[in-house]
Amino acid sequence: MSHGSFANEKVMEDYLSSLLTEVPSGDPVQRQAVARLLKGVAPVAPNPSVEVVEDEPEAQITEPELDVQEAVKAKALAEKPPVSEKPAKSVPTEAFQALYFEVAGLVLAVPLTSLGGIHQLEKVGPLFGKPDWFKGVMLHRDEKLNVVDTAQWVMPEKYDEKLAESLNYQYLIMLDNSSWGLACERLVTTATLQPDEVKWREATGKRPWLAGMVKEKMCALIDVKQLITMLNQGLGSNDE
Repeated sequence: MSHGSFANEKVMEDYLSSLLTEVPSGDPVQRQAVARLLKGVAPVAPNPSVEVVEDEPEAQITEPELDVQEAVKAKALAEKPPVSEKPAKSVPTEAFQALYFEVAGLVLAVPLTSLGGIHQLEKVGPLFGKPDWFKGVMLHRDEKLNVVDTAQWVMPEKYDEKLAESLNYQYLIMLDNSSWGLACERLVTTATLQPDEVKWREATGKRPWLAGMVKEKMCALIDVKQLITMLNQGLGSNDE
């Protein structure tokens, strides 16, 4: 096990908690508006103006007729089923299995249903003009696999020369059916997780790749779909 960035569980817990509880930037008014939208409460739009044609009095609607029409509209709206909004992240309702692996002292977890495979990390050929976290391409059975420097991608604020020299990547964790793989130092274990064993991330904004934190293991649970999307766009973990 390498001596990484996290010396003890308390430091790891504080770091992961800060990622989970980060609130997107913005002024108070904007944050309140976003909060209302997330709760499904949208401001009521003003009624469209009704053009009155004074030259044609016979076309005007009398007060009783107006009341009847409004009543019909209200009944139709009441009978119309409400449109439910999809949550920003889908939370599993059943138990699922996850693979735990370690990078620079930080334990990460990926659902087995989103695991594309595990390879021994072999020779990686660097490519120019790529982000710093892109280690290069590894050939595996005539297939080109994109290797991510996981420590540099996940925690760029802690990545320095000393940390880079201490890394000893051994494996490549493939993400679903994509060509992206996360370099890792150690495979920890696999385990079955219940949904309530995860502190799911509630805030939206930065770090959409972070699905939540496994409470007992104090490790980050990866949203593989979001991570693949970010890697395809060349984004780092803190990019929006």
